[in-house]
Amino acid sequence: MSFAPDRLPEDLAEAEAYYVLDARDGDTARYRSTVHAQGAWNPGEQHMAPATGVLVHELERFKAREGLRIVRVSLDILGLIPGGGFTVTTRMVRPGRTIELIEATLEAHGRTSIVARAWRLATGDTSAVAHVQEPSIPGPRKCVERELSARWPGGYIASLTGLGDPASGGGQGTAWLSNDLEMVDGEETTPLVRLLGMVDTANGVAPRLDPRAWAFPNVDLQIHLFRAPIGRRLGLRVLQSVGEDGVGLTSSVLHDEQGPFGRAEQILTVREQAATSR
Repeated sequence: MSFAPDRLPEDLAEAEAYYVLDARDGDTARYRSTVHAQGAWNPGEQHMAPATGVLVHELERFKAREGLRIVRVSLDILGLIPGGGFTVTTRMVRPGRTIELIEATLEAHGRTSIVARAWRLATGDTSAVAHVQEPSIPGPRKCVERELSARWPGGYIASLTGLGDPASGGGQGTAWLSNDLEMVDGEETTPLVRLLGMVDTANGVAPRLDPRAWAFPNVDLQIHLFRAPIGRRLGLRVLQSVGEDGVGLTSSVLHDEQGPFGRAEQILTVREQAATSR
């Protein structure tokens, strides 16, 4: 089946999850997206947020060892992420006893859509010197409900529950996001997968530009984690800047309900809506 980004794929899976796993063959997994993974810019495209989640799901389970954890995920978006069927292939790039670099590639319709690389580091007890420089944001109980679907279309956005600061907007703000779906139907969704599977939403939390007039998709997503996240809610403190030559940047401090746990950066290609193809 050819991919047409202006319509829903015919082979979307039906499940109360973002993805359905069809098969595993060694280090390659074959998936189908559901409508809950649908993107906001094109109805036939996956949203980068759950696509990040399924890639982290594969990275986390790949040759997992006690005492090592993922500390950075770097994702490059090479083009549209088609809805429907796709594969994720994972490999070891740099093996090591205390430091590893692993990679997962998402391919659909004969081409690569995303390449994700993750560093895993050995953990140890540094509680005696632990310190967090980032200030915490107001917790969910101090925020008000936000209807994200009022601004953004698509099945992924519809799957979220959003809370935020009423003053958010104009390129800065805070938000709390959660969802009730598993990342992969029938498989455990860890806190790392659940929370990192919502990080890409930061680009639309407090946009500087009106998405009806401007497109500003990100071409990458860089996530750094100074501690392992917990729970089911993702908190975001977002700053968005737009330069004078068609490039922008969304920067976020990532929180769970215990406080900050990392940062994320997204470089944006900014265009008027008449020219939105990658």
